[in-house]
Amino acid sequence: MSKPGFVTGALTLVLALSALAGPEPAAADSGAGPLLQLGSRGSSVLALNRRLAVLTYLRSDQVSGLFTRATFHGVVAFQKYSRLVRDGIVGPQTRAALREASRPKPMLTRPGRRIEVSLRRQLAFFVARNKVVRTVAVSTGRRGYATPSGSFSVYRRERLSWSVPYRIWLPWAAYFHRRGIAFHRARHVPPYPASHGCVRVPAPFAREVYGFAQLGTPVVVR
Repeated sequence: MSKPGFVTGALTLVLALSALAGPEPAAADSGAGPLLQLGSRGSSVLALNRRLAVLTYLRSDQVSGLFTRATFHGVVAFQKYSRLVRDGIVGPQTRAALREASRPKPMLTRPGRRIEVSLRRQLAFFVARNKVVRTVAVSTGRRGYATPSGSFSVYRRERLSWSVPYRIWLPWAAYFHRRGIAFHRARHVPPYPASHGCVRVPAPFAREVYGFAQLGTPVVVR
């Protein structure tokens, strides 16, 4: 049988060690979750992609359990709209914002199909019947090559267009400004203005933008 002094001493030691170990891990309902980024997979990614599709940042056919390039650019678009760090990684802040988010709203209130480009947020909105049906992360003109603001319309479309001044092919190009400024696919679409004036579109969405930007489609850049 243990002596009372021994029991008291052992209990004191256990309590001291517990204090050194720090607090208990957060409960599962605290909102914590795995860090999701390129290469992640599983049910958490599937739920993320479904949420992005509901909010217009992905197409329904891009929903899967894989964190693809489409997912990355969808997350960046959401982060741009929500004024979060534009890193394409779903951590606690982005996850919390996704839970509370609602669908983006058009910049203008007017009838008809159109594409709206926000220079501040670096986003393109596909608008139909005064609702945003798709939201795409883009990169517009950098300093010295600013994409012009104003109201335009698509006047030329080419699946593969040659840029004479920059000597480069522009896939899925839809031109809306007479200076030769177009939406087009680009390999490098950073979350900030980086182009020579064109609106760069990530590869997973380039054909979709091209398909929406039919001849005569209004384009509003603000």
